[in-house]
Amino acid sequence: MLAYIARRVLLMIPTLLGIMLISFVIVQFAPGGPVERIIAQLQGQDSGATSRISGGGGDFSGGQNPGGGGSTEASSSRYRGAQGLDPQFIKQLETQFGFDKPAHERFLKMLWDYARFDFGKSYFRDISVLELIKEKLPVSVSLGLWMTLLSYAISIPLGIKKAVRDGSSFDIWTSAVVIIGYAIPGFLFAILLIVLFAGGSFWQFFPLRGLTSENWAQLSLAGKMLDYFWHLALPITAMALGAFATSTLLTKNSFLDEIRKQYVLTARMKGLSERQVLYGHVFRNAMLIVIAGFPGAFIGAFFAGALLIETIFSLDGLGLLSFESIVNRDYPVVFANLYIFSLVGLAVNLVSDLTYTWIDPRIDFETREA
Repeated sequence: MLAYIARRVLLMIPTLLGIMLISFVIVQFAPGGPVERIIAQLQGQDSGATSRISGGGGDFSGGQNPGGGGSTEASSSRYRGAQGLDPQFIKQLETQFGFDKPAHERFLKMLWDYARFDFGKSYFRDISVLELIKEKLPVSVSLGLWMTLLSYAISIPLGIKKAVRDGSSFDIWTSAVVIIGYAIPGFLFAILLIVLFAGGSFWQFFPLRGLTSENWAQLSLAGKMLDYFWHLALPITAMALGAFATSTLLTKNSFLDEIRKQYVLTARMKGLSERQVLYGHVFRNAMLIVIAGFPGAFIGAFFAGALLIETIFSLDGLGLLSFESIVNRDYPVVFANLYIFSLVGLAVNLVSDLTYTWIDPRIDFETREA
């Protein structure tokens, strides 16, 4: 097993390198860039997601802030809207953002810095990228963790009951509800929740924005917990609507597959009750694929599923940060998020495989590869 883990860890290196290289090359050909963005702001033509350039004059060393465009021979005519600006000023911007170096040097410098988890500073915020990510992390962790736990808490019992009552009216109408919930876009359901319960047109039972109230620091521990979940209620409900559909049907099909096997028939012939058969024999084998998928489900909800929900409910998390960074051409934040997300995703895939072997020791990935 240690040899298998070592091989998987070593394979992460070229995989991560390929992801960063492809993304870096794409950025080189993408229109616009931080220099053009500052030029547009100076001329009052900026239309990005945010207009903050505070800290833009900070110390940005070459490869720490990788992006597109620029060379040592750049002139103002290279950038859209730069006509009439001092070429020396444009060169100063290029040097500030590290674009005075060739692309391959910036890429290699980026890899060296990222290997040491040195992500530099944001182009348009006077803060390091790591500090910025840590600032947004609690929102994304809250959404990903509670949405995953809620969806599993619903899907596992529901899937088991659907398998036991396969073909019954309960199975049919719950399947219809699950499929309809899966088909409704989460952001559309979020808007409906706001209209109904957040002061849109009917009632105002829940807050519309933020993760905590303004007076959160003055609340007691119990009050803080209630306030926290009060703010999370609508976003988590919107995200979990379709999230439990896949795991529910997966749980049902897994249980159905196990229930039809010979060992279950043997257990019933021995006189064991249905509950003993179901939870003493079937449960462990049937839940293998469901439980082993938990790390991946959490990461998927944590990194990929919250952008629109964060935007609708004004939750300042990693999803919104990544979107704004792409629009604003804040390349240090974009590449740092990509690097961290990719690294965590690769690690979680390994954890998922190891979870299989922990739940069922009969599975041996090392033997399979041999």
